[in-house]
Amino acid sequence: MDTSPLPDISLDMDSKRTVSPLLNAAASTALSASLNQRRSSRSVKRKKFDDELVESSLAKTSKLLTPPLTRTEAIAAPGKVEPIFVQAPPEVKHIPIQIPLPVLPQPKKTQSKSKASKRHRKPKPPVIRTVNDLGRWRATDDIALITAVQQTCDLKKVHMGVKFACKFTLKEIQERWYALLYDPIISKLALSAMQMCPPDLIANVQSKALYSKKEETILGAVTSTSQPNLEVFEKLLDENISDFYPSRTPKALYNHWLLMKQYHLLPDQSGVYVRTLLGCY
Repeated sequence: MDTSPLPDISLDMDSKRTVSPLLNAAASTALSASLNQRRSSRSVKRKKFDDELVESSLAKTSKLLTPPLTRTEAIAAPGKVEPIFVQAPPEVKHIPIQIPLPVLPQPKKTQSKSKASKRHRKPKPPVIRTVNDLGRWRATDDIALITAVQQTCDLKKVHMGVKFACKFTLKEIQERWYALLYDPIISKLALSAMQMCPPDLIANVQSKALYSKKEETILGAVTSTSQPNLEVFEKLLDENISDFYPSRTPKALYNHWLLMKQYHLLPDQSGVYVRTLLGCY
């Protein structure tokens, strides 16, 4: 066995000083080469396991729930630089602009048309109370009313001179007359009731008809100083048959002449001649 001594490989201080710069230069060149080498930042795709799929889905939901970064946080996040506070623009107050609406001229009311329409409107006859008074008015009262109006053409004289079955006021007589003229229901009922009356009853009512002005004028031709008989009035009736009412008789004319003489209504009895006897009632 060889027992020769190993060579002494220890370096002295001068040799160490010469080797260290060489090592430093080699290390620096290796470092620069590794930095200049291009490396891909993509991750290598591989098949994920079940637990990894659950973790990735949870991560996505957490990203959706996290609020987005504001502008100041986004600027300060990457380099952790001091945040830059951006002043928000001042709020602009919206002041509503009031635009005045155009005032349309209102059409003037035509008074002429309204007045004309009022003039053309016919007054409705008051037939309200006549419906309630159907039981009071009889057929003989309607015959007497129609006959008296034909003779005098004045409802006031009818109210003073005609004796009805009931005591009617002037307003009630007017309402009944208008109802007979304009109300078809009441006029139809009254006509049917008058047609059912017997002829002798109708003749009795017509014999009491009021005297017209023309009839009293003819009777006034007989003076108050004379002593007339029925023949005189019969002659008057024959000579003026068209002027007297058809139901007049010589006796009825004589009785009315006596009544006119009693109230001094004949032309030779007073200076002022009163044509009708109704004013004395």
